[in-house]
Amino acid sequence: MENFELEMQERVIDVLKTVYDPEIPVNIYDLGLIYRIELSEDCTELCVDMTLTAPNCPAADFIMEDVRQKLEAITGIEKVELNLVFEPEWDKGMMSEEAKMELGFL
Repeated sequence: MENFELEMQERVIDVLKTVYDPEIPVNIYDLGLIYRIELSEDCTELCVDMTLTAPNCPAADFIMEDVRQKLEAITGIEKVELNLVFEPEWDKGMMSEEAKMELGFL
């Protein structure tokens, strides 16, 4: 079961890396917007906590719906709980090295 859980976790991350904020050319995972990914023991239920680069992000609805649709499309996932959180507040330090390079912060 552990291998399957790791595989499913990787699949979730791969899917999250296909979601972009339309205003930023970096995916939401590398931007550091995903705070928690939790799978149920049987890997059929998924809970994701995420944030936005700013609470008043104009693309918030678009991004959330894109995430929800893509996660619900993962084979084997029967239920997705997507939580938008603002604690801790997002900052540039949460980005991956690749994202920082892409955006010119390194």
